[in-house]
Amino acid sequence: MRSRQRGVNLGLLLLISQLFRIGPSNVPPVTLATLGLNIYLFLAPQKQLLDVCISVQNAYIYKDWTRLIFSPFYHADDWHLYFNMVSLLWKGIKLERRLGSPWFAYIIGVFSLLTGVVYIMLEMVLTEFTKDRSYSRQCAVGFSGVLFALKVINNHYFPGGVAHVFGFPVANKYACWVELVAIHLVSPGTSFVGHLAGIVVGLLYTKGPLKKIMKICAGVVSSDGGYSRGYSGLRSLPRRSNAYNAYTPYNQYSPNNTYSASNEAPVYGSGEEQYQAAIRANLNDQGSGHAPRRSNYGFNIPTGPLTQEEIRQRRLNRFEG
Repeated sequence: MRSRQRGVNLGLLLLISQLFRIGPSNVPPVTLATLGLNIYLFLAPQKQLLDVCISVQNAYIYKDWTRLIFSPFYHADDWHLYFNMVSLLWKGIKLERRLGSPWFAYIIGVFSLLTGVVYIMLEMVLTEFTKDRSYSRQCAVGFSGVLFALKVINNHYFPGGVAHVFGFPVANKYACWVELVAIHLVSPGTSFVGHLAGIVVGLLYTKGPLKKIMKICAGVVSSDGGYSRGYSGLRSLPRRSNAYNAYTPYNQYSPNNTYSASNEAPVYGSGEEQYQAAIRANLNDQGSGHAPRRSNYGFNIPTGPLTQEEIRQRRLNRFEG
């Protein structure tokens, strides 16, 4: 499809300027790819806005469910794109580094679809409650619903602090609600229900069953998507002969493998745990004066009676320690 015939897109130019100020190499891959997709569909839209915007009438009554896929990635104008993508940069850099790129990509995909589903449900409730059919025809596009969901989980993983909403300091845990009302008052053309849908999705993830359902569906082991804290990028976990990976479910592990105390992920995936295990093994080896024995769940269990020399050496190590 032909690119949009537009004048000077000041918002787009500011967005590109902001991206290069941060440095593309400093933006994690999923965040950068999502940003690129939104910019591409703005410059070269594959459909008209009226063909992708989501509403009860278009999606539910007319069964055009493809709108759930397209609507988050289309924007009404360059300023709409600018504010959403700048917000994505800030949230994406923090959350993708915290959760890991594969899990963050999973979140983006699920949230993009689910915010549309919740939006339709909320508009249906409003239509039924108010008996006003106009709610069923309200059509929305844009990534802001997903961003409100990301704001909720960002405040969950990075609690505390203060956000400034239109110059007023607000505790982070209340910022999304204040922004929900403030944006609607300052810019009535924005979708209040779309933003509310994003908050609901975020709360379903942090307070409700959504995170657990996502973990079950993906076969993820760890509570943060199968990656140790501090994981960044698309690196693989350290491998052993069984070729473990971050998406291997519990039942594929052998009972004889070594697990962390929380039983959330193999010890091999955490550098800190490997470091501590190596220290314990080294101390045990020094105490026995022999080759390392095979350990069981991280502990050395003696396989026979100790010699007088071993007993003497261990007593010395205890006093020196």
